[in-house]
Amino acid sequence: MAELLLIRHGETEWSRSGKHTSWTDLPLTARGEEQAHELRPLLAARKIGQTLVSPLGRAVRTAHLAGLEDFTIEPELHEWDYGGYEGVTTAEIHRTRPDWELWTDGVPPGPGHPGESPEEIGARVDRVLARIAPDLDAEDGGDVVLVAHAHVLRVLAARRLGLPPSAGALFRLDTATVSRLGTEHGRPAIAAWNVGSEAISGQGATGSGGVPAG
Repeated sequence: MAELLLIRHGETEWSRSGKHTSWTDLPLTARGEEQAHELRPLLAARKIGQTLVSPLGRAVRTAHLAGLEDFTIEPELHEWDYGGYEGVTTAEIHRTRPDWELWTDGVPPGPGHPGESPEEIGARVDRVLARIAPDLDAEDGGDVVLVAHAHVLRVLAARRLGLPPSAGALFRLDTATVSRLGTEHGRPAIAAWNVGSEAISGQGATGSGGVPAG
């Protein structure tokens, strides 16, 4: 049966520094481009049936560099709208809101961007999962690949496993990694998580407050 492959884009300046990045469309750094290219061996042996990619440039570039040329842009894979916390690190937020937690509290609105609650992003990824369900259920189909961003993919993984959106907090996701969700005894299960050259070596970069967002 097909597996669901989740790929986070390569490093950007803001992912390296830990700034929340949703609609700010920063390019990959030179290291981010290298990271994305290094994903090719992890994907080369897979039978891929469908690839959906976030509309943001850093995800599209990662898909190209990883060798995923035949893909469809999926707007619902846009990163969590961080509202007023765009470009702000978790450490900076905690100076005024020491108990703030993205996974339960959401974000305040910002100029032109209302932000999203955990429930709203959960509903968004549920629509993506409904779209790809027939391909995942096909007996002889290929894998479904999603190339997107840290928080949206973590919420999507939680929902695929039957967990609430807030459970995405449990799944660390570094830049330019591949995670695989398969099945066991008919139920969704994690087959591999956060696999990449840096994750394997233990060198995955984290910015202020944990895994960088975006």
